[in-house]
Amino acid sequence: MVVENFYSFERYIDYETSEKFSLAAALVPFYIMYCTWSGYTPPDLSPGSSSKPQGNLMSTHLNLVSELERLASELEAEASPPPQVSLASIAERIAKLVGVRPDEVAILGLSTKWRHLYFLVPQALRNVGHVPLSSTSALAARTARESRPKIDNTFAKSRHASVFEGVRVSGETAEAIQKIISAPILAEGKVVGIIQISRKGPNAKGVGPDFTSSDLGSVLALCKPLGRLLQRITAE
Repeated sequence: MVVENFYSFERYIDYETSEKFSLAAALVPFYIMYCTWSGYTPPDLSPGSSSKPQGNLMSTHLNLVSELERLASELEAEASPPPQVSLASIAERIAKLVGVRPDEVAILGLSTKWRHLYFLVPQALRNVGHVPLSSTSALAARTARESRPKIDNTFAKSRHASVFEGVRVSGETAEAIQKIISAPILAEGKVVGIIQISRKGPNAKGVGPDFTSSDLGSVLALCKPLGRLLQRITAE
């Protein structure tokens, strides 16, 4: 099958349950590879889009992927001096790419020894606690167990663990997560972490547009180099 537009896969996606998400998620990396090879920049055909070319955004995205790949390669080669890797800076760039605030990007590492997830960014959550992989109410734990991405644009209405939402990350008060992308970060076929992109605020209307398959595609393309980085940074 020739892929000409990722948005043709929208019909396979059930955003709230992700029951049919696997096919679309699996095809995203191939589509991004196709765009990279051909130089094709897909228009954003998601609801509310002006359908204008996103050339600058695509370029920024590919630059970030390339930089992460370079850092990972230098770490793997044990370059001297070793490259300085700031996950906080990487999270800021991901936030700009997806159109959220830096504190709305969370990267969690996975401890196979202790069977839990722990926050790497935001910094404010690093010492707050961890997420047991056995948790049935934490989306991050479910993402790790099932190794499957999810978009939930009605997250605030869903039953979920909210203990970390009560922690003030930035601003004067803690904010509830209204919308979220949750995706596994893999290395050598195994989950080594989770990335979550969210929109926070008092209600869904004021936090910005729904996340789309385009947003998810951007996140998934970053997960491979992120996996290589986490494999080195968080080695137990």
